[in-house]
Amino acid sequence: MSNKKKNGIIVFPYVVWMTIFIIVPLLIMAYYGFTAKSGDFTWDNILSIADPIHFKALWTSVRLSFLCTVICFVLALPLALTIRSLHIKSNGFIIFIFILPMWMNFLLRTIAWQSLLEKSGVINQVLGIFGLPAQNMINTEGAIVLGMVYNYLPFMVLPIYNALAKISQDTFDAARDLGAGFWQTLRRITIPMILPGIVSGCTMVIVPALTTFVLSDFLGGAKVQLIGNVIEQEFTTANNWNLGAGLSLVLMVLVLASMALMNKYDKNGEGAGIW
Repeated sequence: MSNKKKNGIIVFPYVVWMTIFIIVPLLIMAYYGFTAKSGDFTWDNILSIADPIHFKALWTSVRLSFLCTVICFVLALPLALTIRSLHIKSNGFIIFIFILPMWMNFLLRTIAWQSLLEKSGVINQVLGIFGLPAQNMINTEGAIVLGMVYNYLPFMVLPIYNALAKISQDTFDAARDLGAGFWQTLRRITIPMILPGIVSGCTMVIVPALTTFVLSDFLGGAKVQLIGNVIEQEFTTANNWNLGAGLSLVLMVLVLASMALMNKYDKNGEGAGIW
């Protein structure tokens, strides 16, 4: 049997899997998104994103996901630099400890933060012990961003650390010998060399943050509506699959734009795992 036939046999199950669980669902979503309930072709479901309620939800999603990405980057860069500077024989173990909470169910982690932030939650109880007034933290945009950062921070740390680990220590030693300080080395050497990892991490954070609806359900309540909540309600509550599919297609375009950006800057696969 030729290598071509062997490769075809190996690839065939994956092609079947992708067809059934990726291509077919996308075609179904496209059908509903471009048709009315009567079955006639229409652009109304796509153009409904311009509706003030839908556009406000989309803008809130974009704004909060961008803010989450910036915060994750600000936290992840010094953390990745610190882990690399430890020079421990197995830095992978430290990363393992860092991502260990990710093994817990996403929903359980979100409910835990809900218990911490609610008015009678743990944080306000601790504040009460010290005689401080209770804070209104739950059902706010800040609570949603906090939940996003907590859940998606590892997705930023891993690509950045992966890119840092590939830089030889001799590079930093040479910069120091030539008189470059920490900030100069960071600005002129480190960041340019890990840029693919940064872009990959930003994409890995902003995509799930942009499409989330669970975090806003539990931490934002009914006061903060993201585009994910609107889409979920159209499918489950309003039973309007056509409008929900149309809004999903718009959101998918934004996600694909982010993926295109990653492919442009992450040509060497810096976003791959460190293991």
